[in-house]
Amino acid sequence: MPVTAIVGAQWGDEGKGKVVDTLANHADVVVRYNGGNNAGHTIQNQHGTFRLHLLPSGIFHPAAQCVIGPGVVVNPDVLLGEIAEVERAGISTQGRLWLSDRAHLIFPHHILTDELEEAARGGKPHGTTKQGIWPSYSDKVARIGIRLGDFAEEAHLAEQLRFIAERKSALFEGVYHHEAIDAGNLLAACARWSERLRPYIIDTHPLVQEALRADRMVLLEGQLGVMRDLDWGLYPYVTSSTTLPGGASSGAGIPPYKITRILGVAKAYTTAVGSGPMPTELVDATGDRIRELGQEFGATTRRSRRCGWFDGVAARFAAEVAGFTHLAVMKLDIFDTFDTIRIGAAYRLGERTLHTVPHTAAMARVEPVYEDLPGWRCATSGARRLTDLPVAARMFLRRIEEIVSVPIAMIGVGPERSDVIFCQEGWA
Repeated sequence: MPVTAIVGAQWGDEGKGKVVDTLANHADVVVRYNGGNNAGHTIQNQHGTFRLHLLPSGIFHPAAQCVIGPGVVVNPDVLLGEIAEVERAGISTQGRLWLSDRAHLIFPHHILTDELEEAARGGKPHGTTKQGIWPSYSDKVARIGIRLGDFAEEAHLAEQLRFIAERKSALFEGVYHHEAIDAGNLLAACARWSERLRPYIIDTHPLVQEALRADRMVLLEGQLGVMRDLDWGLYPYVTSSTTLPGGASSGAGIPPYKITRILGVAKAYTTAVGSGPMPTELVDATGDRIRELGQEFGATTRRSRRCGWFDGVAARFAAEVAGFTHLAVMKLDIFDTFDTIRIGAAYRLGERTLHTVPHTAAMARVEPVYEDLPGWRCATSGARRLTDLPVAARMFLRRIEEIVSVPIAMIGVGPERSDVIFCQEGWA
């Protein structure tokens, strides 16, 4: 069975949660491999509508083992809230949700650092979600982070928290002019989290390796998209982990050669939350129309998402960097009432025409070169086969395939789990 990595092909919020929820019907293991609760995956099914920020989107399929891998940073309060929410809907997590003992914790002082640093930037914030993600990853890289497995090592945990409280207090008092961090409060929080999360915390490596040896179907669920990748995204308007399949490999503990399918997920248009260049952004009535029809409001922050036409240059760049084998195009139905639909097929930078994503400073100056395609002016939500779609919709999708140079395997035509068209064998 294939190991499939689900990767965002744009700036995030592409519909990866729906894709994972759909594919998890046949999955044995679903692994969340990067990020934290700074982005959400919205899922709508027979149980209701859920915005998951940490739980793997396979949690709604009873046969799927769900893993939060070592590449994730975990806010225990958010995670416990999500566990309670799905269990109220009748979804059991016991015996099928597992947290890697190598995953790092997000503490309240990480969130506070995020807020204070954004405020210090004045009118030029990075546009973070202020969830403490980068401060937690920063501590991880600085080798002073606390991991879930440390809950079981009480003496070591107490010693580390005292050191962290001292170091963070010096920063807070000296730089931010804020009150000190109390080690006792940190220890009390860990005790409270440990009591409730201990049944879920294990060494996830044997579980994942056993699935690989048994040739079971494994889904690797990523967060955000290539344009927010720490190395290949529009730095510094990026996240603090890698969003590429390489991140799926390290963040889940799976050798790269085991990942045989890489599904890039994109919307039929482009959205972004936060700051940074977005060449096809529409700051006009058309952008507002896309936002309202697509309900483009952040699952984490509820901020309005920036909306624009499909950016074929960015999507192709993402496909080349991440090595997409297939593409999923979501929310095609949002264009059902449009007379004309545009695709950004190239960038213009001065006298030059670009077919790739340049350095961030240059990206801020590019102008999109658009192709106009006819709309189809009819509903697509009932379509279940490619041939059910109107000719103009198929032309639009074919042009995306040509520009991105990747075959489309899935098309989203509505919010429900069943509102999906499978275009390639082996995906349904």
